[in-house]
Amino acid sequence: MGSASADAVVACPLCGDSSGASWRETTGIYRHCASCDLVSRDPATWLDAVAERAYYGTHDNRVDDPGYRRFLAQLAGPLMVRLAPGAHGLDYGCGAAPALATMLSEAGFPTVGYDPFFAPDEMPLAARYDFVTCTEVLEHMHAPLRDLACIDAMLVTGGLLGLMTELRPAMAGFARWHYHRDPTHVGFHSEASLRWIARRFGWEQVGMDRRVSLWRKSR
Repeated sequence: MGSASADAVVACPLCGDSSGASWRETTGIYRHCASCDLVSRDPATWLDAVAERAYYGTHDNRVDDPGYRRFLAQLAGPLMVRLAPGAHGLDYGCGAAPALATMLSEAGFPTVGYDPFFAPDEMPLAARYDFVTCTEVLEHMHAPLRDLACIDAMLVTGGLLGLMTELRPAMAGFARWHYHRDPTHVGFHSEASLRWIARRFGWEQVGMDRRVSLWRKSR
């Protein structure tokens, strides 16, 4: 980690706690929450909506790209083996190329997409689903508790949530980690922060590795 910063304390965007140390890296100012273990980027350095959308537009993600599909299969594979035939789902933050929703639908699990920039119709958010996926989105959430509450409300009891985000290394390795070099990444999760979220919403852990975690809504 870099040197400590004297900047004003900013509340954690996940749990709202104001304890924890802040420090400065070459990529920005960060804060490690002592309560939920989230590391967050200082909101004063977040991109505005126009710049954020423009940055996403530089991504070359295509529905028919075999490499992109293999990447998404890290979540789709373990999720699908746990779904009942014909289960319906939503991909939250599907992006400009809704590849995961397409893959799941092709496999017999009808899936719709929502994205605040590229598929902003909020009508799907009013429905309830057997599963929700959220791939490489958690790290972009400016208001994670609000977004996660929306996801939780869409899941039926017993429904599955598939999250994909690269888990943060030990704090001593944060400076060398590539993930915070993306200026649209504002929240950096650990197993502990994901478990904090699970306790908050009553999710039971089904599986977890360094990038993919699966959760079942228990209430």
